[in-house]
Amino acid sequence: MDLGLTGKVALVAGGSSGLGLAAARELAAEGAHVAIGARDRDRLATAERDLKEVARGRVDARRVDITDPEAARRWVDEVAADLGALHIVLVSGGGPPIGTAGQFGPEDYRQAVDGVLLPAVGLALAALPHLRAAGWGRLLFVASETASVPVARLALSGVTRAAIVRFAQSLAAEVGRDGITVNVLAPGATRTPMVERAAARLAGDGDVEAPLRAMGGHNALGRIARPEEFAAVAAFLAGERASFVTGQVHLLDGGASVSGTELPHLAAAHRDTYT
Repeated sequence: MDLGLTGKVALVAGGSSGLGLAAARELAAEGAHVAIGARDRDRLATAERDLKEVARGRVDARRVDITDPEAARRWVDEVAADLGALHIVLVSGGGPPIGTAGQFGPEDYRQAVDGVLLPAVGLALAALPHLRAAGWGRLLFVASETASVPVARLALSGVTRAAIVRFAQSLAAEVGRDGITVNVLAPGATRTPMVERAAARLAGDGDVEAPLRAMGGHNALGRIARPEEFAAVAAFLAGERASFVTGQVHLLDGGASVSGTELPHLAAAHRDTYT
């Protein structure tokens, strides 16, 4: 399937690892010129080499901290100038600390907004003039399943990701007639290096695969996602074939939201009835 990405210029924030790198790799393989930005110089260099192995267009890697509004704006402008245009912007990055709503104080919420919401908003606003100038644009925000489904122990994530959704939806209504679509990707647990490190901590000296299996045990597929599965959806939404899809939250949770909570007494009753 030709996604119509050949020659398009894509900017991927948080593109040196995890979901951002997976998306950048898919876009590069589809023929887009891909610019990635991140803070860690070593990861950025490794990611650049990785992308060049599959790229059909140019690869540009620059060190940038998108929590610095001026640095983020300068990065966007430089990429558009050096690569000749800007068509696709994908904003990925880390998440705020884990905990319930009452565990955090006002300063924690302020830091979460500063670290998750405002960088995404700032990058999108910096990119808009370039997308409008191109007459064709795709804005993709990588959130998490908390953008769509409440998770009690992910309060800060829910607050900031829900805010990104409302910003994206409002923006979609504003820029649609400029040829720009805006969408939010809401992945559940995916086998990224960050998730593997979390599983290793949970496993201690035990089997790392066991915590990974447990993370996916509550969804319909019974496993966590692979990064390339997320990347395939991101690339489709970034492409020409998704030109009528905008203002939506795309929940990539393996069916967890429709599986419901597994209650032991109901599972036992089910076995007694049908065995």
